[in-house]
Amino acid sequence: MTDSRSGAIPLQDTQSGSPLHGDGRDASVGQGRGPSPRRRRFRGASINLFYLPAVILLVVFIIYPLLSGIGLSLTNWDGYNEAKSFVGLANYKQMLTDTNFKQVVINTFIYGIGSTVLQQILGLALALLLNAKIKGRTLIRAIIYLPALVAPVIMGIMYYFVFQYQQGALNAVMTALGLHKVAWFNNAGFSVCIIVLVNSIQFVGVSMIIYLAGLQTMDQEVVEAAEVDGASGWKKFWNITLPLLAPSFTTSVVLNLIGGLKLYDMVKVLTGGGPGYATNSISTYIGTIYFDNQAAGYASAIGVFLFVLIAIVTWLVNKGLAKLDWEA
Repeated sequence: MTDSRSGAIPLQDTQSGSPLHGDGRDASVGQGRGPSPRRRRFRGASINLFYLPAVILLVVFIIYPLLSGIGLSLTNWDGYNEAKSFVGLANYKQMLTDTNFKQVVINTFIYGIGSTVLQQILGLALALLLNAKIKGRTLIRAIIYLPALVAPVIMGIMYYFVFQYQQGALNAVMTALGLHKVAWFNNAGFSVCIIVLVNSIQFVGVSMIIYLAGLQTMDQEVVEAAEVDGASGWKKFWNITLPLLAPSFTTSVVLNLIGGLKLYDMVKVLTGGGPGYATNSISTYIGTIYFDNQAAGYASAIGVFLFVLIAIVTWLVNKGLAKLDWEA
């Protein structure tokens, strides 16, 4: 059959009947035919398989323990026997009347806020110092970061023998200077301050690294422009450097705050929560209630409270820092 417009006779494969291009290529090839629906479904299922390990880990190590803890918090289980009965919100009501729990919550906020503030000040100062071209800065950075790689239990034991009354290194120095020994761990105020200090010493290197990363990825053209405009050192830091470090500041604050609020090892090793319950954090108090008082249901309720507390505080801090006016 002849084309009505050009009069040309279209080429056709004599065996398959498929139309051909002028050069003899099959015209049906490359006309936008995608993969079949079955193949697309198979490809989508294959991609989803890559998410499976992460989903399994999330369910096994986060979702299931959380739901299990919520369930146990509604019972009077002692943690050892199979017998347990539903008590509703009785464990949560007990938290409101537990005087020790109130002190524990206060301690937890002191550890969280105190450690966070101290680590930001020291971490940023060290980052600014070690970002300069000074001799041996790589070695100094490594030494400062090294404690973060040590288990908190080991760090706690080391500093326990620094502040120990009879043979502690600090009291030995004080005796050599003609001063009286101090029973550091017999005083609740001293004990809380020691815990904050040791926790900050261990993890200040993490804050330093975060701020160093921010300083080294900073737009130097902005800094140089400020110097050309005659900005002094403090003015340049406050109006240029600090606003550009806002993402690093947020990351460091959130990580330090979460670590401080769930503090356990350091408290357990240094003071054991004493004297009395005076230095317990929420995490160590959960252990005391569970193992010593054999009240797993109440301990689970406190654990749920801690989870909600950390989630709310983290959300509020993120939201608050996002609203800060970092501009000059």
